[in-house]
Amino acid sequence: MSRETNEATERQIRSLLQRMTLAEKIGQMTQLNGDEGRVSDALADRVRSGTVGSILNEVDGPTQQALQRIATEESRLGIPLIFGRDVIHGFRTILPIPLGQAASWNPQTVREGARLAAAEAAASGLQWTFAPMVDIARDPRWGRVAESFGEDPHLASVMAAAMVKGFQGPDPTAPDAIAACVKHFAGYGASESGKDYNTTNIPENELRNVYLRPFKAAVDAGVMTFMTSFSDLDGVPATANAFLLTTVLRKEWGFDGFVVSDWDSVRQLAVHGMTETDRESAFEAVTAGLDMEMAGDAYLSHLSALVEAGRVTVAQIDERVGNILRVKARLGLSDRARTPPCSPPEPASARAIAKRAAVESLVLLRNDHRVLPLDRAALDSVAVIGPMADDGYEQLGTWIFDGDPARSVTPLAALVEGLGPGVDVRYVRGLETTRSRTATFDEAATAAEAADVALLFVGEESILSGEAHCRADIDLPGAQVELVRRIRRTGTPTVAVIMAGRPLTLTNVFDEVDALLYAWHPGAMGGPAIADVLFGIESPSGKLPISFPRVAGQIPIYYNHKNTGRPASPGSVVSIESIESRAPQTSFGMTSFYLDVDPTPLFPFGYGLSYSSFEYADIEVSAPQMDMAGSVTVSASVSNSGPVAAVEVVQLYVRDLVGSTTRPVKELKGFRRVELSPGQSKRVAFVLTADDLAFYGRNQRRAAEPGEFHVWIGGCSTTELRGEFRLRVEDR
Repeated sequence: MSRETNEATERQIRSLLQRMTLAEKIGQMTQLNGDEGRVSDALADRVRSGTVGSILNEVDGPTQQALQRIATEESRLGIPLIFGRDVIHGFRTILPIPLGQAASWNPQTVREGARLAAAEAAASGLQWTFAPMVDIARDPRWGRVAESFGEDPHLASVMAAAMVKGFQGPDPTAPDAIAACVKHFAGYGASESGKDYNTTNIPENELRNVYLRPFKAAVDAGVMTFMTSFSDLDGVPATANAFLLTTVLRKEWGFDGFVVSDWDSVRQLAVHGMTETDRESAFEAVTAGLDMEMAGDAYLSHLSALVEAGRVTVAQIDERVGNILRVKARLGLSDRARTPPCSPPEPASARAIAKRAAVESLVLLRNDHRVLPLDRAALDSVAVIGPMADDGYEQLGTWIFDGDPARSVTPLAALVEGLGPGVDVRYVRGLETTRSRTATFDEAATAAEAADVALLFVGEESILSGEAHCRADIDLPGAQVELVRRIRRTGTPTVAVIMAGRPLTLTNVFDEVDALLYAWHPGAMGGPAIADVLFGIESPSGKLPISFPRVAGQIPIYYNHKNTGRPASPGSVVSIESIESRAPQTSFGMTSFYLDVDPTPLFPFGYGLSYSSFEYADIEVSAPQMDMAGSVTVSASVSNSGPVAAVEVVQLYVRDLVGSTTRPVKELKGFRRVELSPGQSKRVAFVLTADDLAFYGRNQRRAAEPGEFHVWIGGCSTTELRGEFRLRVEDR
């Protein structure tokens, strides 16, 4: 946006604020839930009086148009409404859950998916979505891990920027663009015990170095709005946290869009115990920097009295309202109100985008004896078993208010089509739902015994992840483990495809299958994507955006942990079974590990197999030393030593060996998807600057510190191909 346009917008905002009554200003700070496809007299009167600024969850086009006409033509000042809706991973056409999209390690795919979702939502009259959710998630028990981009701040930052740019497009005033809302500010993913809405305690240094980074990336990408977290942060609920909303967001980052609360979270300040009354809750929120209240009436009921009492100034109100008016102007809502919504994207184009996202999200975790890919020409019969094989709704995942299950193509349907009439496909559901606990598996076993291969589709129904859908036990639910074991006993080669909204603990089934493909909740085109990978039309390229624990007791487990003063090593880890009776207390271990489980994850961050194999060699750092104003190039040779063309996600990790505050053992600093033909090699290079090495130290200021660094290039966070360099302060 040009300087002249910005100045004109600010003049318009100042002019409006001078003419607005206090009631009209408070109205702009209020968001109401819609009346589900109708314009009630009460809502029409509110809009006409200018005392509502936003409508939530109204997706009926004629109703939106009627309300917008009242706002722009019948209200005193003609300020348009902004219509908001949760458009999390697709609107009509559902894509993989965000955690699955992060597994693609492809920001272009994420951006294209958000672009599709924005166009479909805008065609229904929406102008604002409450996404992306960029909370760093290190606890897979948390239901909202499904909405996250995983455990790593760099990967989450790249994906956050991509999704923001996808929703808002190159021109936010375009008819197919919608405003993004980055959430939940901040630290929500660190909720204690993995329970939604729970307390979060994050030291400021950890907050700045880990949890705030994706939010800053969203600001840098031009995100228009923020949403506060339901949780508190070190004792201060985020909805009234001046450190977050004013110190960091406004003063440090220069954000000039607006901040909306989560659903009714202003009044919930009293439930937290921060305030006694809704009036005090409104005071705390507005003075901390919250601009708009979602689905509550604390602002509407009490801000006027707070201004009259002198506790809240008109200048504070004007600042909050100005932020809202600025976003409405940048979206061009006044012009949009006079034109019909855009046309929805072509279904074929939407399906292609959804399928590509689903293919890239699939992560191959096991492939013993190269069971996969399946050779269709060698198959006479296939057993398709499990409650997730033919359920077009469940494969869509959480937060799909407007998704159309009729657009889903299930794995069973795709397999039948792909195998053709010459192959006998026998489908046995096995369990009614993923949670069913009582069942006989004789029919499923019979089908498996008669088949060349058994394809097991298990996991979690969509209702088992998402907001308030947290689990303490993250094994496969119900009797699915028994189902897997029963099929294994048939001796038929067994491939498990797991659809879930989180990493599950798979130790009890890992050795019961020959191949394991993790599909997350893959969206509408999950079936064709899975079939293409099973048949080898596509080689899997997904990598894990989050570590998989062996057991829930390891949680939180994440690759970029600190070293501690007594780190575990292979020689220091002792198994509980090997301890002699009455052994001396100090006779073993004395490092950071568990007696009763391998301390490593079952599958580490960045892990994912392919139908080919890749070799890394000859890592080089362009110079042994780097000045603060300079850079180094880190490169390595990557070779496809396998039989098929495939994509490898090449990953760059760094460790700062000594810092004024302790640093992680590894940090992702770059990644690149590289396509290689069999026998082909490429030199892959990454450039590092001092800014890439900077972190928040003891003074909570971001800077790079001189010293020794290790650097790795490989296909997973456990890579061992390492180089070294030193960052130095230039001689004066």
